[in-house]
Amino acid sequence: MNNTTLTTALYAAVDNKNIEGLAVFIAKDVHFCLGNFAPITGRDAVLEANRAFFSSINSMRHRLDNIWQCGEQVICNGTVEYVRIDNSEYSVPFATVLKFSQGKIIEYFVYVDISKL
Repeated sequence: MNNTTLTTALYAAVDNKNIEGLAVFIAKDVHFCLGNFAPITGRDAVLEANRAFFSSINSMRHRLDNIWQCGEQVICNGTVEYVRIDNSEYSVPFATVLKFSQGKIIEYFVYVDISKL
């Protein structure tokens, strides 16, 4: 599977709030940052942060408008639609930068404004 296909599969797992599905994509020593949160290192810490985030919303759906690959790096952008716990909706643009090594994500940086969630 190429890195573009892996990126699409990654977002399917994220949109399903599937922690086990997310885990398959992430390297043990991954570096991760979501929005303005402090960076996190390590698969277990990243999975726990995602678990906490997933529990703070009802659902989300990413629409990937573009995916660019350059070597082992992938950049994608689009719109993410969130459904808050109170069932109100929030839609916002996002961009993600991923770096792969041996089929696993070693750098995972998400640029999105989730301050209104």
